Amino acid sequence: MKKNNSRTLIIVLLLLLMALLIPTVLAKETQYGPPEPVRFASFNASLNRFNAGDLIEDLSTPDNGQAKAVAEIIQRTRPEVLLINEFDYDEAGEAARLFQENYLSVSQNGADPIVYDDFFQKPSNTGIPSGRDFDKNGSVGGPNDAFGFGFFPGQFGMVVYSQNPIDDDNARTFQEFLWNDMPDAMLPIDPETGESWYDEGDLEIFRLSSKSHWDVPILIGDKTVHFLVSHPTPPVFDGPEDRNGTRNNDEIRFWSDYIIPSRSGYIYDDDGNTGGLPPGAMFVIAGDQNSDPFDGDSVPGSIDQLLDHPLVNTKDTPDSEGGVEQAFLQDAANDDHIGDPAFDTADFGDAAPSPGNLRADYVLPRKNLSILDAGVFWPLEEDPLFDLVGTFPFPSSDHRLVWIDVKVPGHR
Repeated sequence: MKKNNSRTLIIVLLLLLMALLIPTVLAKETQYGPPEPVRFASFNASLNRFNAGDLIEDLSTPDNGQAKAVAEIIQRTRPEVLLINEFDYDEAGEAARLFQENYLSVSQNGADPIVYDDFFQKPSNTGIPSGRDFDKNGSVGGPNDAFGFGFFPGQFGMVVYSQNPIDDDNARTFQEFLWNDMPDAMLPIDPETGESWYDEGDLEIFRLSSKSHWDVPILIGDKTVHFLVSHPTPPVFDGPEDRNGTRNNDEIRFWSDYIIPSRSGYIYDDDGNTGGLPPGAMFVIAGDQNSDPFDGDSVPGSIDQLLDHPLVNTKDTPDSEGGVEQAFLQDAANDDHIGDPAFDTADFGDAAPSPGNLRADYVLPRKNLSILDAGVFWPLEEDPLFDLVGTFPFPSSDHRLVWIDVKVPGHR
């Protein structure tokens, strides 16, 4: 009898303990909830201008039509971390500040304003004179002989906006990394001579990045996600030597090597530090890569260096209904495409030699970041928001904003 009383007492105590603990557990679940997804995006917004300072002037008032359309697209999609390609660089970051103040922070057509507390911007190779005749036309100077194509330093640059803190102290830039320092680089060959297109003097100074490559650490709770951003050169506007196509291939390859410690030992940043990401580091690769896996003019397999990478998560490809509709309506070059138009992110010309619409822009997380959702902002023509993207001449850009929602392990 005493034994039964003891068992009963133990059961009662356990029930009382559970009664005390369950509300606490439920309260914590209510307080923290499931992990919130984090939205990363890439948008070639075409906020480049023909002269240095023009973008600052355009953004100094809230009335620029293109900037308003770009800002509304961002407000409608609401990424927490955003790369903008083709955003002219200025040393003081004035254009980036004005775009936030006069456009993103102002409601566009009833959309909620969006505020980014932090932005990251560094110099671009575009428009910086090299002093060499890179295009071999017999004269030195002009955009084709700059370290990256551009009419002034910083044209076609880029900027990262983030609602999460940016760890500036640990950010890395690779603007000055030399192409020739990449092992087995795909350097162009002059088809007439069979020799290197670039001579020794060229290769001593030729930079791999047409703009730059940045490793921007984003602090999400107590976790760090490396936002790896770039904008490789278009694989066109050259000759049979394919100097832009080969450069595009190796600019894409840079990140495929950087994320694997066994392949990144040759890499050095602008501060002289070597190597790539440490094992297990979380990352999201983003940017206008100017390479479609099936169509267009890039070197075959260029973007596959990322899409087929063992560490890159490609389980969910961002898509849109608008891309399918426009490929059908625009006809011409799009009829011969192999790739699914739902995945297109750029609306290029359709008459030869233009390539038609392509998948050019990417947001690619590491496999330890689960993709919860993804999309391309390309509405159907019947959608009231279609006017934000339109058709040529475009009200915003010939590229579309691409986004993914990811689950960051351990983040709430």
